[in-house]
Formats: sequence, structure tokens, C-alpha cells
Amino acid sequence: MKNKKNVMVFIESRAGKIAEVSLELLGAAQGLANELGVQVEAVAIGHNLKTELKTLGHYGCQRVYYIDDARLACFTSVPYAKIVTNTIKSHTPGIVLFGATTMGRDVAPRVASALKCGLTADCTDLKIGEHKIKDKIYKNTLLQIRPAFGGNIIATIVSPESVPSMATVREGVMKMLPPNPELAVEIINEECLVKDTDFLTEVLEIISEEKAVNLKAAQIIVSAGMGASDPDAIALARELASALSGELGCSRPVVDSGILDKDHQVGQTGITVRPNLYIACGISGQIQHRAGMAEAKRIIAINKDPNAPIFAIAHYGIVGDVKDILTKMIKAYKKA
Repeated sequence: MKNKKNVMVFIESRAGKIAEVSLELLGAAQGLANELGVQVEAVAIGHNLKTELKTLGHYGCQRVYYIDDARLACFTSVPYAKIVTNTIKSHTPGIVLFGATTMGRDVAPRVASALKCGLTADCTDLKIGEHKIKDKIYKNTLLQIRPAFGGNIIATIVSPESVPSMATVREGVMKMLPPNPELAVEIINEECLVKDTDFLTEVLEIISEEKAVNLKAAQIIVSAGMGASDPDAIALARELASALSGELGCSRPVVDSGILDKDHQVGQTGITVRPNLYIACGISGQIQHRAGMAEAKRIIAINKDPNAPIFAIAHYGIVGDVKDILTKMIKAYKKA
């Protein structure tokens, strides 16, 4: 496979653990690689990660180029970007994927600039297809799909002459494949070529703060929109979420209004979730919000507007006053 343009994933690690977004990207990479008839590989940077990296094989990664150095234990922009750039130059992948995280959004543009190649940010889907420019047809091209113009359209972006094609992908939008413990990964140790002068900053202390809510892991989410944004409605949505052992979510306008913080936001610019049950309270259901919750196994929508777009994707729709319906749902559940 050395002569073929493989699909490469930039592996993020935090506190010595592989980030979930990297495992999600391996699933996406495997789908692309299968269509192209190539392999999935990765580049990992850090210190004392070898044991953790073995799990990458369970998610479909066939080899990982590992750069181990004590100076790289904490993320720093310039050294990481230089290492990824050098790895891409050495192993010439056809596609490189990054998480659209703080780290990925920092490294990917630097790498794209160094390699003078295309980069599409915040993709929500990736496909292999063909693209025609005048009389020339580019086959097996990466189609990079993302919302544009505030989420009012879905744009497909291509960079057929860019080698490699690069994209950042939002956390949660790609399904993580079930791990297969029988699959193994080849770990290839690469020489660390960065110099001390490349480290322009020094990490003196790391302060971690747990999120107030973990929507990504929640199996039940009760989400409030502007139609359920007054204090009483929010209190009822929170009470129902608590009664169901779920979490409280919301739409972007609720966050923009300062009612709830961004950790609660579901949608295109928030968190993508796939719970067993999603209860949308007073949420109109614009595409920006649906992009983050449309794959929930069951969706219950509550809205006083019978023509609200949310009803188009809801499994069960209730038309009426949100506070009245939430009160009845809480009472019924507690009684049962």
C-alpha cells in the first residue's frame, strides 16, 4: 500500500488518553478507505502513549506513525504542526482528517499553509465521488460537506488538485465504530525532528475543569428552545430531565440570550448528540438545530405551532402549551 494514497487521521490525546473525536474519525476514514481501496493510517504525537495507541487498531487503524518526546507531552502549536507536516511529506496520504477541536483547528491550518493544500473546516459529512471542471473529470475525489450561510444551505466543497485533501470534522457527527479487539495496529516510531527553538511557549500548569453537563454521553435529553425559555419553562424542562435521569439541552438562541451556557447547546454550532430519547420543547426545528440531533433514536417534539419544522423529523408530536404539557409529563412519569 506504500504507493497508494492512504487516509490519515491526526490523533489527539488529552491527559494520556486518546480523544473520542479521533476514534470517530477512524470510522469515517475506514469508510473512505474502503471506497478507495486503500488503508487507514494515523499520526500520533505525545509522550508515553504506546499502550493507548494499541487500541487504535480496534477502530480500524492499520498503522500509526508515532512521535514520542517528553517535550511533546503537552500540546504546543508550532512543534505539532511541523511534525504533522513532515509526516505527511514522508508518507504522502491522499486524505488527512483532523477533529474540529481547539487542537485540530490550530494544527490543520498551519499544516495546510505549509503544504499549500486545500482545507475545509467543520465538515459534517465526507464522501468519495467525482468532480468535473470544464472537460476534465476528477475521479475518487473527497467531497467535503458542511453547512454554509448560517446553516441555510449544505455546501459540497472539493479540492481535486490538492494533495492531500484535508478537512476538519466536528465532534460527534461521525459514528464511532464498535471496537474489534481482534484487530491490531502497527506502531511505527518516527524520529522527532523538532528543535528546542521550535517551542515558543512553555506549559507551566494545566488546570482542568469538568463540564457541567455531558450531553454527548446522555441517553435522554430534554431540550429547551425559545418557546420554552422563560424561567418556569426552563425549570420544568430541567425537572423532567432529572426525573428521566437525563440531561438538559437547549437550542442556540437560548445560549445566545444568556439563559443557559454553551455546554447545553445542541446543534450545528453546539454538540451533536444521538440519545435514545430527545424531547424538543419549544424548538422550531431549524436546520442548524436538526443537524445536531436528527439521529436520535426517538424524538418527541412539543410546540404550539403545528407547522413547526421540528415535527417533520419527530417520531411523536404534541401541539400545545409547553409548560402545560411538561407539567403533565412530569406528573405522569412520577405517578408511573
